[in-house]
This record gives sequence, C-alpha cells and structure tokens, in this order.
Amino acid sequence: MRPLPEPASEKLTLASVLYALGDPVRLELVSCVSTSPGMACSGAGLEVPKSTLTNHWRILREAGVVRMAVDGRCRRVWLRTDVLGTQFPGLLDMVLRLTENESTPTAVH
Repeated sequence: MRPLPEPASEKLTLASVLYALGDPVRLELVSCVSTSPGMACSGAGLEVPKSTLTNHWRILREAGVVRMAVDGRCRRVWLRTDVLGTQFPGLLDMVLRLTENESTPTAVH
C-alpha cells in the first residue's frame, strides 16, 4: 500500500480539524471509519455524488483527521486517533460519542 500525503502531527490546527468535522457527511464518514478501520473509501451507504464524496475524503485527509493509502484500485482509510488524541485530547472521542447520540432515535433535537 502506498500512503497518501497527510499533514505532520505538529502541523495540525484545531481550526482545520473542526472545519473538517463540521459537515454532517464528513461526520458520518468519520463515524464509519471509527467502526471499520482500513475500510475502502466508498460512499458508506450515503447518497452523495462520487465527486462530492472524494472532496469530503480530501478535506478529512488534509486536515489530518484520516490517513489514506492506495491499495490496488481502491483507497483505504483509517482515523488518525493517535495523532488527534495527542494534539487534541478527548476531541475525537467526544465528537464520535455526540455523533452516535444524534443518530439514535431517542436523541433530543
């Protein structure tokens, strides 16, 4: 597998990470990756045009939220939990927990 470029851990900024996590589609993608590390960059059941999905993955990768690698004809993706946990302790856990709560039918809106 060939890794795609990603920012070094010391180059991550809170603003870029929060921007990347600030879109409902990207939050859904992050949630999917958290439960299926190394998954292929697919639509994950989302009804989003492929070009839009590609853009969402790029934003997540360039912000340092995910790590991607080319594996033959597909790209595999992982959350950068180690880096995010060091740079922004508790942020990813909180975002994933809140995202999970929002998607449950019992969540208060």
